[in-house]
Amino acid sequence: MSEWKDYQVPADAFTGRVILVTGAGQGVGAAAARALARQGATVILLGRSEKKLTRVYDDIVAAGGPEPAAVPMDLAKIGESEIAQLGVLINKEFGRLDGILHAANGFTFLSPLSNQKLDEWVEQFRVNVAAPFAITRGLMPLLTQAPDAAVLVIGEEHALDAKAYWGGFSVSKIGQQNWVRIAADEWEAYPQLRINWLIPGAIHSPFRTKSHPGESPETLPAIEALVPSLLYWLGPASHGQSGQTLMFKN
Repeated sequence: MSEWKDYQVPADAFTGRVILVTGAGQGVGAAAARALARQGATVILLGRSEKKLTRVYDDIVAAGGPEPAAVPMDLAKIGESEIAQLGVLINKEFGRLDGILHAANGFTFLSPLSNQKLDEWVEQFRVNVAAPFAITRGLMPLLTQAPDAAVLVIGEEHALDAKAYWGGFSVSKIGQQNWVRIAADEWEAYPQLRINWLIPGAIHSPFRTKSHPGESPETLPAIEALVPSLLYWLGPASHGQSGQTLMFKN
């Protein structure tokens, strides 16, 4: 197994770090947020559902982690002003940003191309590509000031395996790869900053339940199996590695 897949986190790897997690209300984002907090990071929870964010917030506080922040925000609807306000908020409250995990996932439902609507494609592109790009761009002043910063984008296996019925979701997800590669190429002037694209593969998650409703959860790895990889690529261990496509399940 690759070093990053069974990574053992040093005790102080995330102490003092501030990490923004999108899609933090459930699934990969929620699991990552809890794990980052256990390792000493201050987590900024961003997601569409205030109720779900509050649940993760309370879990972190109850476990004794650093007090997080919760920012309700719908990536399908945000604009430049909301992104600018997010940057002001992070700078005012924390004065730093050491990483972003883009775990928000825009998915409607599986259907043939003949049934898919323009609005559905646009929403998936906004959530999966455009909003993560714009948030990262808007927070670049904070990221570049950090001594060591990482951006990790959660992809999906159907981006690389285009098949019937995956339509706009698959197309938007492959767009993530191009964005990551372009950003990594442009960020060569910032050796302390990196960006990578991680594809979990089939894991038991709310997204997988929605896309494969007839599948037995017992046949899939739990989300927690992915956590060591997330910590590796968001922490100092991945310093100097950028622009990669990472397959958790080969």
